[in-house]
Amino acid sequence: MNRSLPQCLQQLNFRKSIVGLATGAGALYLLYKAIRAGIQCQPPLCTNSPICIARLAIERERHGRDSGELRRLLNSLECKQDDYAKSMILHSITRCVYLLEAEACACSTDDIMLVGDMLDEKDNNVKIQALNALKAFSGIRKFRLKIQEHSIKVLELISTIWDTDLHVAGLRLLNNLPLPDYVHPQLRRVMPALMEIMQSDYILAQVQALRLLSYLAQKNDLLYDILNCQVHSNFLNLFQSTQPGCLLFEILVFAERLSEGQNIPHYRAVKWHYNEQSLHEALFGDESRLADRLLALVIHPEEEVQIQACKVIVSLQCPQDLVSRRSSCQPSHSYFRTGE
Repeated sequence: MNRSLPQCLQQLNFRKSIVGLATGAGALYLLYKAIRAGIQCQPPLCTNSPICIARLAIERERHGRDSGELRRLLNSLECKQDDYAKSMILHSITRCVYLLEAEACACSTDDIMLVGDMLDEKDNNVKIQALNALKAFSGIRKFRLKIQEHSIKVLELISTIWDTDLHVAGLRLLNNLPLPDYVHPQLRRVMPALMEIMQSDYILAQVQALRLLSYLAQKNDLLYDILNCQVHSNFLNLFQSTQPGCLLFEILVFAERLSEGQNIPHYRAVKWHYNEQSLHEALFGDESRLADRLLALVIHPEEEVQIQACKVIVSLQCPQDLVSRRSSCQPSHSYFRTGE
């Protein structure tokens, strides 16, 4: 049959309309099915999911209700569990302590002891998660004295087990606690291990070890033990400008604390003897190249590294008694060569 062009176009448009209506109806039907399925489908219970637990618990606490999740986890820790289950429970406890402040504050010292007992487990992952949980609880003031009781055990762990994750967890906990004087004998025994961690190749552990050592360097009865500790022959590589800025800053703070400590009058009044491979000789001995490293760090790209390098230079040039008097600082023996 012969048709004119307008008739053909009209028929074509009619077919397109039919197809369009069919397609639209199909799309609407599919959308209807999806919505209906979404309404009828109940979300699966996910009480074992840490994310789900956290969301539900936070929502309940927001409305003033105790979720009971932290208490349930602590109770389950008392039951017989395998190592993996203990590790996961402790991990969830840590999350809850950080997220549910009211429930964490409602815990007792018995709960702290229960978590602390996990440090005696054989599995390292359980130990690590227990350390993390204690670190979380240490943010609550009333638990700090009880957590301090585990300080010697934590020092024993980081000095006898070479596990970088364990080192980081243990040192973070110790850096969050004021260490009592009765721990100092144990600190002297583990000082070589702390030095080894500081010289390892794991940045997180190095930074945490340096923070602890900087704190201990301010204890008069521990200063000599730190300075006389043996270090590697390439120890000053820690001061190279190619090191990460966070590590450089911490090693410079440590050097400043040591410099200030050895310049205190009552420390200078004693004639101390250091072994040839000691930290003192590496930093302050006649053959030390620390001055060259410090001068290079004065122009470091990171400002806090620059400032801290300058502080170390000032502390090396100025004995503590002169600094305290704010007098012109011109000691008889300069650590830096003339012109530097």
